[in-house]
Amino acid sequence: MSKGAAANAPMTADPVEAMAPAPRRPDWREILDLLATRCSCRDFDGSPIDRAVLADIVADGTEAPSSCNQQQWHFIVIDEPALKLRAHEISGGNHHFAECSALIYLCFQKGWTHGNFSVVQSVAGAAYHMMLSAHLRGFAAIWNAGIGDKAALAEMMGVPPTFEIQGALAIGRPRPSAPAMKAPRRPFAEVHSWNRFDRPAVTRYPVKQADDYPFFRIRNDDNPFALWDPQQWSWDQIGDFRGYSVWAKSPLAGVYVSRRQGAATEVELDLLPDLPAGARVVEVMPWGGTYSVELRRRLSPGTELHLAELSPHNLTFIAERFRQERLPVDRLHTELMPQGVLPHADASVDAVVLPQVLEHMPEPERVLDEARRVLKPGGHVVASVRNLDSDYGRHWREVESRAQIPNQGPFRPLPAATVRDWLAGRFGVEREIGIGREVASDATVLDGPDILAGRLYAARYRRD
Repeated sequence: MSKGAAANAPMTADPVEAMAPAPRRPDWREILDLLATRCSCRDFDGSPIDRAVLADIVADGTEAPSSCNQQQWHFIVIDEPALKLRAHEISGGNHHFAECSALIYLCFQKGWTHGNFSVVQSVAGAAYHMMLSAHLRGFAAIWNAGIGDKAALAEMMGVPPTFEIQGALAIGRPRPSAPAMKAPRRPFAEVHSWNRFDRPAVTRYPVKQADDYPFFRIRNDDNPFALWDPQQWSWDQIGDFRGYSVWAKSPLAGVYVSRRQGAATEVELDLLPDLPAGARVVEVMPWGGTYSVELRRRLSPGTELHLAELSPHNLTFIAERFRQERLPVDRLHTELMPQGVLPHADASVDAVVLPQVLEHMPEPERVLDEARRVLKPGGHVVASVRNLDSDYGRHWREVESRAQIPNQGPFRPLPAATVRDWLAGRFGVEREIGIGREVASDATVLDGPDILAGRLYAARYRRD
């Protein structure tokens, strides 16, 4: 049975109408299955592709339907190394723009069925057709919406102001070491229904209540309906949201390092205690694993590292990141923590690490209770949190929280003094610091009265 042939699909009243037409070729299922193996690639080898082949791929895309058959699209193929490097610089971080064989910028002429997005849909259909053409020819590709400053791109490529640059396809040959991972797909039952809207509650994320949610009022940098407070989300909703968001957790060695951690990671890891041989360490809610790989490097080879997450999809990506970083996985344990409950026996763990995750939790105090439960006497908690009572906290309230929820999920910075009280009520303090005076990137260590004023509050506590 094919993916769409659900057992409870409604039957057509007339048996004649229910009969499928004869397939155009007997291997149709094989072709569709082959197309379904297409996956995004961000790790290209940089080798050139003949221009005639690239032209054929673009020509294949123009066989897609377009609004009113206007074909108000235009595709600019960039294959000169200097221009690809410039495109990488403009994108602000898409390293694969410089490494792919070619970039195909997707443009459309403004005005035709603009309000209904028909022209946008037309270009998107053509772009996917190009991706499938590349896939069948043995190449890899990725669709990029985040292309950077469009004015700079328009100047680079001479795009007139009457045309919009919608995005870009990167096409090339994957490196032999590139992760051959297809991002997870939602269960089909979650994303379709018959005759009326019907979708599981866990996949419908909380928003601020309003009479209407106008499409053009919502932007990535300004979403008045976004609900950042995780205490108004369920554990399952947060796990679902984080589990399907891929971009910054793409498992490439040394790439997509968490900006929210930045240089502060090393300072936080300096708080790790001396651990006994064969110690068991649990990192809670690692999401993409950029912190996890640095934690693994700090631990002795015999340490058992347990990663507790809300979604199995996160754990799959982290395991691949470990392989890409050439880190051993024989002492890596990936585990789920449903409803925030750690999957460990009482007094069985030597250390619990909570790197800037308490602020992502619906019930942070409950998780601290869980940490105390699983820790052995003398075991340690190493925790950090984004501090609401800081310049960063003010920036979050005034700027950051106006935007859309980030891929790592909803969060609300917590007052450092509150978190300190939570920890002190359950453990004995050994070392506490503030990190960073500036809103971002600053990893200055703060002691004394400044501990509660830094961008981050970080500490090591001990269970008596």
